[in-house]
Amino acid sequence: MFYYVYVLRSRKNGELYTGYTTDLKLRIKKHNFGKVVSTKRYMPWALIHYEAYRDGNDARRREKYLKTSQGARLLKRMLKEYFFKQKVETTKNISTTRWTG
Repeated sequence: MFYYVYVLRSRKNGELYTGYTTDLKLRIKKHNFGKVVSTKRYMPWALIHYEAYRDGNDARRREKYLKTSQGARLLKRMLKEYFFKQKVETTKNISTTRWTG
């Protein structure tokens, strides 16, 4: 059995959420169907990163670390290219939008 630490990104406002589970697919579905109180208002969610562990204690320790400010900085460095590409895509979408009024 594997234990997963995962990072979701809200498609609504870009918020990040870090969690832990033994069933990654089911947990993401729960987040996107509004079954998780803490993430319900930021739906929908996209999985942007996960790590698999053989021991639940290791996974919980990693989740706890990634939720610290130091862990969040590490995560942003690990996913630097992803965040850069997201920023570029957002900028392109804004620059191609024409305002009428």
